[in-house]
Amino acid sequence: MYLVGFIGAMFIANKAADKSQGLWTREQVSDLLFYGFLGVVLGGRIGYVLFYQWEYFLSDPLYLFQIWQGGMSFHGGLLGVTAAVYIFARKTQKSFLSVGDFVVPLVPIGLGMGRLGNFINAELWGRQTDVPWAMVFPTDSLQLPRHPSQLYEFFLEGVVLFIIMYFVTRKPRNLGLASGIFLIGYGVFRSIVEFYREPDAHLGLYFSFISKGQILSIPMILGGMLIIYLGYLIQEKSAIANTKTANGKTMDKKGKV
Repeated sequence: MYLVGFIGAMFIANKAADKSQGLWTREQVSDLLFYGFLGVVLGGRIGYVLFYQWEYFLSDPLYLFQIWQGGMSFHGGLLGVTAAVYIFARKTQKSFLSVGDFVVPLVPIGLGMGRLGNFINAELWGRQTDVPWAMVFPTDSLQLPRHPSQLYEFFLEGVVLFIIMYFVTRKPRNLGLASGIFLIGYGVFRSIVEFYREPDAHLGLYFSFISKGQILSIPMILGGMLIIYLGYLIQEKSAIANTKTANGKTMDKKGKV
């Protein structure tokens, strides 16, 4: 599923680069996706261990490298990709927000494929329910009918978020708007699905109603709002500077006349 998501992201990114009028090249896309893939894998693993298995990590630090036991965190992967975007932006002398705006439309593809992988592996299933579409997963020792929450996440985080990002990025927008909307969208969708997803057995619910996934999504939503605001300020500052420059040129021309 990661491979399918990676190929899909590369296809769309190359198409976007071809239409960027020289702002992006396919070579840059290849480098960016390589950095991003490393960020997803390293960040996802480190984030899972630190966010969800902290006590286990303290007792056995080598658990961090025991990748054959599984365990990836989206929020950790997000931090890893953010670091990768920052490094790539510095290397190519592009702005951090512009690279982020280029990347975020590609992310829902990997998210959607990842959730399908969770469903195929019969992992990260939902809470017990009696809805007509409830499923009994073979990996559930209790064999209870549960929400297929992986499919809920596939639909919201993959399909719906991809459609939203498509309409946001199809026309030029304020710097950071796409990145901010992605963070808000994912944070909201993840928080919704968490009400149907079975909490991690060793963590449970905090204060009897909120999960670790929802707690980690709150900073995403706030961060998305902040990025949109900062992008708006940058755009306003740029517009004012352009206006002053244009007025200065007009005055020069009048002076010469």
